[in-house]
Amino acid sequence: MPETEGGAVAEDVRRRIVRLLSSGALRPGDRLGTEREMAERFDVSRSTLRSALVPLGRAGVLERRTGRGGGTFVRAGLVEREAAERLGLPERLDATGHAAATALLGSVLRPAGEPEAAALRLAPGATVVEVERVRYADGLPLSLDVARFPSALVPDLLAQPLEQSLYALLDTVYGLRPDVTEEQVTVVRANEREARELAVPTGSPLLHVTRVAATAEGTPFELSDDLFRADRVRLVARRTSRSVDRAESRAADGVIEIGLGAG
Repeated sequence: MPETEGGAVAEDVRRRIVRLLSSGALRPGDRLGTEREMAERFDVSRSTLRSALVPLGRAGVLERRTGRGGGTFVRAGLVEREAAERLGLPERLDATGHAAATALLGSVLRPAGEPEAAALRLAPGATVVEVERVRYADGLPLSLDVARFPSALVPDLLAQPLEQSLYALLDTVYGLRPDVTEEQVTVVRANEREARELAVPTGSPLLHVTRVAATAEGTPFELSDDLFRADRVRLVARRTSRSVDRAESRAADGVIEIGLGAG
């Protein structure tokens, strides 16, 4: 096959793959197959197939995996998030062209435990609203989150649509914004239930992020424990020359980066 024809055919294959991605026929994590399988699927030579895959690999769209069950796979896309900003994760994902989803596992009004009362500065006997959810990015489980809110600050929260961004809900309905946040990070192992919800083997490493969010006036209104899949999360600490702390979350090569202020 002449080089010019090979280039045109390779470009056609590349565009066909892009159309499959755009239509949703191919999703993050999907396996396209081995080089031989893909060459047969697209009815091209292996060398032409390689020419089509190279730019998609360089762009971070596809990745090759070796070993049993290896081949070419669709990578997770790029996701960016400022942890201290008012946008929630769903809005950030939507803004960057990625699919966000949330599954509500449960919500309840109950008495605050001692650690919760201390973190949220609650009086004895105060109650909290607890919301447990699984967060998804591009169809893949990203985190298992449990958030608690002082019920006095969020009346009728249980009647609200809790599958949407809670930060957006808290802002628009209750006027609560996470102007000040403090996070602590530890590494834990997934128990059976956590592994099931996050689609990982039991015992897999998870990043446990405990966060307290407060208003600009210093009133704490959220205590959350988020369990992130360690195979998709990388912690990044950034510090500006003016000592302004930033926290970013970025997914590249299928990994989400969560930045914490370096102090």
